[in-house]
Amino acid sequence: MRVGVVLLPQLPWREAAPRWRSVEERGFAHGWTYDHLAWRDLADEPWYATVPTLTAAATVTATLQLGTWVTSPNFRHPVTLAKELMTLDDISAGRLITGVGAGGTGWDAEVLGGSVLPARQRMDRLVEFVDLLDTLLTDPETSRDGEFFTAARARMHPAGSRARIPLVVAANGPRGMRVAAGYDGWATTGPPHDASAATTGARWEAWWRDLAALVGRYDRICAEVGRSLGTGRRMLDLDSAPVFSLSGPDVFDDAAGRARALGFTDVLVHWPRNSGVHSGDPAVLDHVAGRLRDGGVMD
Repeated sequence: MRVGVVLLPQLPWREAAPRWRSVEERGFAHGWTYDHLAWRDLADEPWYATVPTLTAAATVTATLQLGTWVTSPNFRHPVTLAKELMTLDDISAGRLITGVGAGGTGWDAEVLGGSVLPARQRMDRLVEFVDLLDTLLTDPETSRDGEFFTAARARMHPAGSRARIPLVVAANGPRGMRVAAGYDGWATTGPPHDASAATTGARWEAWWRDLAALVGRYDRICAEVGRSLGTGRRMLDLDSAPVFSLSGPDVFDDAAGRARALGFTDVLVHWPRNSGVHSGDPAVLDHVAGRLRDGGVMD
């Protein structure tokens, strides 16, 4: 199972660059940043753009895979996004992974002046978004007139001259999982927390139990569409669990072991912040790195 690190795009590059280099030097498999314009309680704090951040990260690393966690149609159009992703993939020498999701109802959903779509329409939009993005990243020229997106002879040279950038689809519902099964992998933040659980320990156990049910759902969908269970990446954000994965070495070891037992091929942790969400001790990253071998794979 591979381990990656999410670095929120909050620091000026002179401070962020050493962190990205450190993620590679410590032996992690991949580094990610959020594709949002603002995010939750951090909306009034510094927050830099995703693609320029990953482009800069590509220039200070050599082997680290780089990814978006996750891109959504809330403020992205497949034509312009595909062009940016192709450029970033070229600069990084093929190290890009694109995480894609339907988009939530937060800041990004309204920032361009549009209305927040209901869940069914957001899923309709995701299906169209991923299908068009896949085509744009594969074909040198694409035309499409869809319900949500239009492409009029969009030129994407040199698309098709090498393997398409991997598309990993984030989903918890059956329809989104079915989309994920048709591409390069499934990503999840897991189930919501069980607010009725009396203690943190009870919430922890309930979360992993509900996550196992999600994995079972995805297994059944893969079987229905004829996809082998051993193909495609399965990626889990460990820090969506009730306890921050880097709050201590034992917490990470427990979470990683459970994720591996559920069949996840990749897990993500967040670089610890000083306070608030994902706050913790960066030294715990050294413990995690000590469990990695070549390629960021955990023994």
